[in-house]
Amino acid sequence: MEGPMQANLSALLESTEQLVWSVDLEYRLTLFNRAFKKHFKTYYDIDASLGMDAEQLLPPAKAEVFPALYRRALNEGPFQIEFQIVGGRTLQIAFNAIFVDGVATGVSAFGGDISKRKQAEAKLQESEERYRAAFQTSETRYRTAFQMNLDSIDICRRADGRFVDVNEAFTRCTGFTREEAVDRTAMELGIWVQAQDRNVLLDVLARDSVCENLEVQFRTKDGRLRWCLLSVAPVDLDGVPCILSITRDITDVKAANERLAAAQEAMRASEARYSTAFHMNLDPSGISRLDDGMYIEVNAAFVNTLGFTREEVLGKTATELGIFAQPGARDKLTETVRKQSFCRDVEIQLRKKTGETFWGAMSASLIELDGVPHLFTVTRDLSPAQAAEDQIYKLAFFDPLTQLPNRRLFLDRLRQALVTGARDGQKQALLLIDIDNFKALNDTIGYPTGDLLLQEVGRRISGSVSEADTVARLGGDEFAVMLSDLSKDPEKVASHAKVVADKILVALSRPYQLDGMGFRCSASVGVTVFGDPTDSTNEILQQADIAQYQAKTAGRNNVHFFIPALQAAVLARSAMEHDLGRAIEQGEFLHYYQPQLEGSRISGVEALIRWKHPIRGMVMPGEFIPLAEQTRLILPIGDWGLHTACAQLAAWAPRKETAHLTIAVNISAVHLRQQFFVDHVLAAIQQAGADPERLRLELTESMLIENFEDTVTKMKALRECGVRFALDDFGTGFSSLAYLKRLPLERLKIDRAFVSDILDDPASGAIARTIISLGQALGISVIAEGVETEEQRGFLIGLGCHAYQGFLLSRPLPLEELETFLAQSSSETMRLRR
Repeated sequence: MEGPMQANLSALLESTEQLVWSVDLEYRLTLFNRAFKKHFKTYYDIDASLGMDAEQLLPPAKAEVFPALYRRALNEGPFQIEFQIVGGRTLQIAFNAIFVDGVATGVSAFGGDISKRKQAEAKLQESEERYRAAFQTSETRYRTAFQMNLDSIDICRRADGRFVDVNEAFTRCTGFTREEAVDRTAMELGIWVQAQDRNVLLDVLARDSVCENLEVQFRTKDGRLRWCLLSVAPVDLDGVPCILSITRDITDVKAANERLAAAQEAMRASEARYSTAFHMNLDPSGISRLDDGMYIEVNAAFVNTLGFTREEVLGKTATELGIFAQPGARDKLTETVRKQSFCRDVEIQLRKKTGETFWGAMSASLIELDGVPHLFTVTRDLSPAQAAEDQIYKLAFFDPLTQLPNRRLFLDRLRQALVTGARDGQKQALLLIDIDNFKALNDTIGYPTGDLLLQEVGRRISGSVSEADTVARLGGDEFAVMLSDLSKDPEKVASHAKVVADKILVALSRPYQLDGMGFRCSASVGVTVFGDPTDSTNEILQQADIAQYQAKTAGRNNVHFFIPALQAAVLARSAMEHDLGRAIEQGEFLHYYQPQLEGSRISGVEALIRWKHPIRGMVMPGEFIPLAEQTRLILPIGDWGLHTACAQLAAWAPRKETAHLTIAVNISAVHLRQQFFVDHVLAAIQQAGADPERLRLELTESMLIENFEDTVTKMKALRECGVRFALDDFGTGFSSLAYLKRLPLERLKIDRAFVSDILDDPASGAIARTIISLGQALGISVIAEGVETEEQRGFLIGLGCHAYQGFLLSRPLPLEELETFLAQSSSETMRLRR
C-alpha cells in the first residue's frame, strides 16, 4: 500500500541526523531530508532546489567532481569518500545506485558531518606533538600534557608490557586507578576482550613500528564492553624501550552508525511488508483525512467488524457513514491527536452498518501523506471483553436461578444503606421472606418444578415492589427486600413496609401453574426497621430473621415486626385505616359546633369534626385526621364536612334567630390541591341551597407555602361566588405580608397558643397586638380562639379585638345542645357563661 509505505519512509528519513539525498540519471535532485536542508540552507535556497542539477548546489570548483562520483556508484557499486564543502566542513559520504526492477534509475547519497571528528583528530595529533616536545623539555610540562589529554593514554614497557604510567582519561575510561594499573599488564587487568585483537596489534607493530586507528573492544573494571580506536607508537623513556598508546572511546559513535545502518535497511525494505502488516492486522484499521474524516484505506478487519464493503467506505467520511455513535466523539479524538500527534486506547462507541453499536479501544496517530495530514486508527473491539466482564459480574453477584441479586450483592447494598442512613438520619425497612413448608413442597413436586416455583416467587416479589427497591434471593427459599422509600419517621417506614409485605403475601398466595401442575403456597415475612448509627448488617439480618420466625410460629402466612412496640403501632394504624373506611361508609362522623362572639352577639360557629367510633367512643380529630390525610381518605371526609355544613346553613336560613349565622369549615391541604376543588364546593352549596356568604372556609398558613398561585386562583374564584375565607392559626407559620395582601381573606384568627400566654408572656401579647393592627390596616376582621378567662377577653378588648371563641363562651357542642345554647342567648344582651 503506497500511503503507509511513504509515511514510514518519510518518518525514517526525517528522524535521522544523516544527510540524505538522491539524483536521477541526469543528476537532478529528486529527494532530500530535513538534515540535508538544515546543513545547506545557509548557502543555498534548498526549498527551490528539487529538480535542479545537483552540481549547481556546489561551487564551480567542486561541481565537476559529483558527476564522476555518481558514475562511479552506477558502474562500480557502493563506496565512501570524505569531501570538504563550503565553510571548511568535511562530509563522509556513501554513494549507492538505485535500481527498480533491475534497472538503474538514479543514485542515493548518505552523508555525515565528520568535521568535529577531523578537528579532534587534528587536535590529537597536535596534542601528541606537544606531548613529545613537552616530554623532551620538561617533566612538568610532560605531566600536564599527559594528564590533561582527553583521550586515554598509557605507556608500557615493550619488554614485558607492564604499564609505566597512565593519565586520568585512562582511569575514567577503564575504571582502574593509576595505582591499580602501574606495573601490571593489560592482560592481567583483563582489559583485552579478544586475545586475537592483541595479536593483531603486535603483528602491526612488528611490521610497521606504529599502529593507527585499530578498532578493538576493551573491558572496563566493572565488566562493561567498550569499542575503541587504538593508536600505538614506540617511545624511549630514560633509555627504556616503551610503547605509547592513545585510545579513543567510539562506543556511542558505533551505536549511532549501527542505528543509521538499521534505518537505511528499513528504508530499503519491501513495500509489500507494510501492506501485509496493515491488511493482515486482526483489529479494524483505517486511514482517513484528519480534517473531514474521509477514508482513503481500510483493512479487512475494518470491513468485517463494521459490516461495510471496502467500496462503501472509501471516499466517504466517518460522519456520512455514521461510524461514531456519540456526537462529537471524533472531534475530541482529532483534537487530542492534533495536540500530541497520537492517542492510545481511547474508549469510544462505534456504530455498525446494521445500526448495532459496540465499544472499542481506539489508538490513533497523525501521519502525513502527500503533504496532507491523515489519521491512522487501530481499534480493538471491547465487546468480547465486556461480555466476559458482565458474565463474571453476573456470576459473582446474581443468583443464577432467579437472576436476582445474591447474598453478596444484597449485603453490599445493605451496607451502603447503613452509611446513607447514618449520614442523613433516614430509616429503612428490611423484609425477610420465607416460603412456608417449601421443603415438603419441593419433595412432593420434585426439584425441577421446585426451581420453577422459586423463579415465579422471585418474579411475583419483584412485581410487588418499586423499581428502586432491592429484591434478592439469599439462598434456598429465602428472599429479601430492602425498601428504598426513606423517611426519618420510623412509624412511616414501618407502615409502608406493612403495606408492601401484605402486597407480597397476596401475590404469593395466588395459584401457581407450573409444568402442568396447579398448587398453592404461602410465605412468612419478618420486618425490621433500621437506620441507627450503631446498626450492623448482621444485627439487621438477625432482627429480620427473628421477626420471620415469630411470623411462622404465629401461624405462617403473615407479617411480623421485630420491635413489638412498633408492630403494635403499625397494627393500630392499619386497624384505624380500616375503621376510617368503614366510618365513611357507615356515616360515623358528626359535627360539633363552637360558638363565636362578635361584640355582644353570636355571629357564627366553627364546625369541628368528631368520629363516633362504635367501640372506642368519641375520637378527637387529632387522632385520625393525620392518617386520613396520608391515606387520602380525607377527601371523602372533607366532602362530607362541606355538604353537612351547607345543609345546616340551609336549615338555619328560614329562622330569624339563626339566619345570620356563619359556619366556618376547616379545609385540608389535600382537599384544596384537588383540581376540581372549586367545583366541589360550589356543588355542595348549590345542592343544599345554602347562602355562600354564610360559608367560611378556614385555611392554615402552611397550606399556602406549596403552589401559592394555584391557591390564590381557587380562593378568588370562590370569593367571587360569595364564599368567605379565614386564615386559621395565624402567626404560627411563615406568611409573607406580600403574599397576605394578595389573598381574598375576610378574617384572621389569633392562635390559641398566643391567647393562653397573653397575660404572662410579653411576646405573645406583642404578637396578638401586631395581628390586630395588621387586620385593621388590611381591612380584615380578627377573632381570637381559645379564650378561657375573663382576663384574657379583657386584654384582647383592650387591644381592639372584640371577637372571640373559647371555653369562656362555650365548649364545642353537638347540634342539639347548640340549638339550646342559641335559644338561651339574647340578641341584644349577652351574659357570658361561667
